Amino acid sequence: MSGKARTPVLAVVLALLLLPLSVPAAAAAGPVVKLSTSQAGTGGSVTVSGSGWRPHTLLMMLICGRSTPSRGVIGGTNSCANGDGRAVTTDAGGSFAKKLPVAEPPVPCPCVVHVATVTGAKAEADAVLEVAGHPVAPLPAEPSGGRLSILSDTRLTGSSGVLTWFGAPPSRTLVFTAGNIGSTAIKNPVFRVGTAHGVFAPQWDEQQWRGTLAPGKKAQIKLPVELSAGAHGDYTVSLRYDGKVLAEQPWGVGRPWGVTLFWILLCLVVPAAVFRVGMAVVDRVRPRRPGGVRHRRLARPALRPPRSRTPGPEPDPTPTLPWFTPDSAPGGPAGRLSAPHDDSPTSPTTPTTKGPT
Repeated sequence: MSGKARTPVLAVVLALLLLPLSVPAAAAAGPVVKLSTSQAGTGGSVTVSGSGWRPHTLLMMLICGRSTPSRGVIGGTNSCANGDGRAVTTDAGGSFAKKLPVAEPPVPCPCVVHVATVTGAKAEADAVLEVAGHPVAPLPAEPSGGRLSILSDTRLTGSSGVLTWFGAPPSRTLVFTAGNIGSTAIKNPVFRVGTAHGVFAPQWDEQQWRGTLAPGKKAQIKLPVELSAGAHGDYTVSLRYDGKVLAEQPWGVGRPWGVTLFWILLCLVVPAAVFRVGMAVVDRVRPRRPGGVRHRRLARPALRPPRSRTPGPEPDPTPTLPWFTPDSAPGGPAGRLSAPHDDSPTSPTTPTTKGPT
């Protein structure tokens, strides 16, 4: 093979070898946000485009004051025009483009267009925007004291007990390693731990860690996290210190099936008990049918008194029936069925008339 033929082949091979290295380098650059114009007035709009984001991710776009891309948004979303924000979803390549109305933030500029993820792993990017006619003020000086930095990935430790299966509040412990990269010691730092369900805003709770971090030192910090009773679904635990979100950790909470089982049993037992009580009441208050069979307890036969050996009067052989009087009972003196005849004896004084013989 000649030298001229080798040159294109070597170029192709070298490009194929460098292609895998260039793709991670571009991905490592992180998400990027660009604006169609760097200056706009209130009432107008600016087109925000981005690349390098996760595919099919929901993002929130806000115009924030008192912020720069290097320092971020000072004061969090309290420095942003939240009422005029817009949501956008990235495509399969992690890109997006959408118009954003220009509104004045509640604090003076310098201003940026702040884009951040709503769900999943936290990612954000800023682009400088000059809002025409809005006041400008210098940024507050950076603190010269101690500064905390997260040196390890956050994790949630602990497990749910039997009571959680029946609706008790789920609880975990947020564990991470923090280091002091400032010039002075940090004593008893106060963190803010937030729990967010789905796309809702997190609910923050202050947690104080007892201890002192000297400059250049690090320590493992454990903070308790607890949800409300009966909570279930996908939650996100956020850690904030000095107005900045340091870390986020997803938390999948199982459904309390014991509560569901309790309601199912309650829906079966209560109607059955009400039905039985109702049937008992109906059976007690309904009238008896004439000629109906009434169940009665059989009385025990009375014990016959022993016969006395002393002879007593003979019983009257004449039967007594309820529909006959004692004188008209069958078999009595007045109840004979034979023809009437004279039972009296012939008187000797009664003359007998005889006819001629």
